[in-house]
Amino acid sequence: MSTIPPTTSLVELAARKQLPYHQFTDHATVRWIEENRPHLIDGAPSKVRVASRGLLTRAAIPAAWFAEPRLRDSLHGVRHMMRTAALAALLAETTGLDEPDTAVLVIAAATHDCRRLHDKDDRRHGARAAQWLTMNAEVVWEHFRVEATEPAIAQAAASIRLHDVPYLHFTAEDEADYASARVISDLVKAADALDRYRLPKLSWWPDSQFLRVEAVDQLRAAAFDLVLWSEAGHLAGLDSADAVLKAFERRELID
Repeated sequence: MSTIPPTTSLVELAARKQLPYHQFTDHATVRWIEENRPHLIDGAPSKVRVASRGLLTRAAIPAAWFAEPRLRDSLHGVRHMMRTAALAALLAETTGLDEPDTAVLVIAAATHDCRRLHDKDDRRHGARAAQWLTMNAEVVWEHFRVEATEPAIAQAAASIRLHDVPYLHFTAEDEADYASARVISDLVKAADALDRYRLPKLSWWPDSQFLRVEAVDQLRAAAFDLVLWSEAGHLAGLDSADAVLKAFERRELID
């Protein structure tokens, strides 16, 4: 299957219900995102804490970690997961999470979609990613230069497994995992949802009624800017990771 983006914009394809399994941003879709900017009040911290900056630069995970190589630059690829990691770090700031838990949160956010096979409704990709993370924890924590502990690995894995399961659909097993990683799970879900401004349909954009983190509304402006600037940067020729890092700097999230 070709990795060349379709000539028709994602917005048009979404309207026709013809989105392909592998979705790549395009100029028309980025212009549409910019033209549909909602009224947003910026209440986010101007920068993430010093200890989180290195984590964010390492959130550009290795290509080998992706189950499907074509997804590295797709709507669920490196750009999405780096932005989710940044938004998770900002949520950690607003909710007063300590540094060890923030590291767990950022690692989970940066790897939550690594086992996706496509950009559509890939059910159980969270469960696959959680299993992969558990099996490769030593490599992952070494990449992020954080000490791996069993509780940290378990919390990250639980939050990743649950990130694509709506709260209303939790089973008894889900509730047990959620109880063991409630805060991290809530924040991963919230950060993931905040990055939905990249999606080519307004009804798919962030909706706080499905989340359990009050600070979400404070970060909408930052989330929108990160999407717009990094997607535009990628289309201008920057590598996915570089495009997001440039957006981080422009938004003054990191020095």
